[in-house]
Amino acid sequence: MAKKRKKVLLSSFSIILILIFVLGIISHLLPNAKFVGEEIINGSGTVGAKLSQVLMAPILGFEDAIDIAIFIMMLGGLLKVIGKTGALEAGIKALVQKLKGREILLIPILMFIFSICGTTYGMLEETVGFYALLAATMMAAGMDPLVGSAVILLGAGAGCLGSTINPFATGVAISALPDSIKANQGVVILIAVFLWLTTYAICTFFVVRYAKKVKRDKGSTFLSLREQKAAEKKYGSFEEHEENSKKEQEKVVLTGKQKVTLILFGLTFLVMIIGFIPWGEFGVTIFDKFTGWLTGSSLGNWGFYESALWFLIMSIVIAIVNKFGEKGFVDTFVDGADDMIGVILIIAVARGASVLMKQTYLDNYIIYNAANILSKVPQLAFIPLNYILHIVLSILVPSSSGLATLSTPIIAPLAAQLGYNVEVTIMTLVSANGLVNLITPTCGAIMGGLALAKVEYSTWFRWAFKVVLTIMLVNIFVLCLFTLIV
Repeated sequence: MAKKRKKVLLSSFSIILILIFVLGIISHLLPNAKFVGEEIINGSGTVGAKLSQVLMAPILGFEDAIDIAIFIMMLGGLLKVIGKTGALEAGIKALVQKLKGREILLIPILMFIFSICGTTYGMLEETVGFYALLAATMMAAGMDPLVGSAVILLGAGAGCLGSTINPFATGVAISALPDSIKANQGVVILIAVFLWLTTYAICTFFVVRYAKKVKRDKGSTFLSLREQKAAEKKYGSFEEHEENSKKEQEKVVLTGKQKVTLILFGLTFLVMIIGFIPWGEFGVTIFDKFTGWLTGSSLGNWGFYESALWFLIMSIVIAIVNKFGEKGFVDTFVDGADDMIGVILIIAVARGASVLMKQTYLDNYIIYNAANILSKVPQLAFIPLNYILHIVLSILVPSSSGLATLSTPIIAPLAAQLGYNVEVTIMTLVSANGLVNLITPTCGAIMGGLALAKVEYSTWFRWAFKVVLTIMLVNIFVLCLFTLIV
């Protein structure tokens, strides 16, 4: 009897490289673009990718992703330093012990917090720093890293999908409208709230159901044996955590130094989040005058560079509190940065797909020709087809602000001309882009976060596909409903 062959799962890195080559081939199959001088005639065609452009795309992705690459390296150093103190491990043990039997409660609470960050300022790439922490927490609580990844990605993703005041999604889309078209921002926010909360409810249901299943039976995990071993090696198995708890018998008590270390660790991420929120967009000026002395940029105007510096500073502070010494700190921090090289590689290569799209004008071709098709479809089909169009575009252009800038000046006038609601059109773009960013391999936040959590992209795709499909159908229903009532 022949032995059953083991199923081979492609790595995230391989999937992205294959996608880049496919995009290169597609650029040759479409009509050739026409130019007036150096200006492309919109929708005329594409410029076939040269072999050199396909091969260079992943390398140029590094240039495009240099800010988040540095951010992740500094994050790796910080996590290694905090790991060496033992405070984080002790804190997780104390939390799990306190929630004994009620660990599932963590899921809806954390998902809602992440979703608030998503709907207000589009928190997505910034979530990368939380994957390792949540993976460790969920492993200790008797679940798996997939639960931790889902809490972060679906939580923040639900908020981004229903962006209410997110300046990088709804804000950019509204500002990209032609002067002749005005949008009622109150109506936009109302639609966004419905999309946000319905999506949050769907995501929470699926994650809680899966978490309960894994907690009852470890054999029901979606993770492959390879992933389970990698996760256990990195974060320890549930059995190990249980055994340690039994040995301790008594309640975990944090030392004073551990408490200070955890407070500093929490403060690190709190300040980072505050730094990323564009307060000026909301009329908040409290941080403008006194918070720029550290990085040169006030809180609310931070990017990945400023956050990277903040991680480095707090790593030094935590090392001083725990008396590492200069050599001990440097060795630990460098080891942590080194651990992130694989994650950075994946993110950079993912950015390479977007680089190739711009070089070949594939995005331009698709959106202009799709708009032409949309102008001829029956009324009932416009919203669903517009949603599907932006799903395709979002795979090619993961950035919400980039897609809004590209699409809104074309699709919004078409929708207005055909008598469709502009506010619904804006949220169709935002929600479709948010949906794709839950699952697309061209999103660096997904690929990098999953790599940190020791979850293969193929595993995430198989698990999340049903969730994403459900969200899509509900989103389309909500958008069609608002088309009728506003």
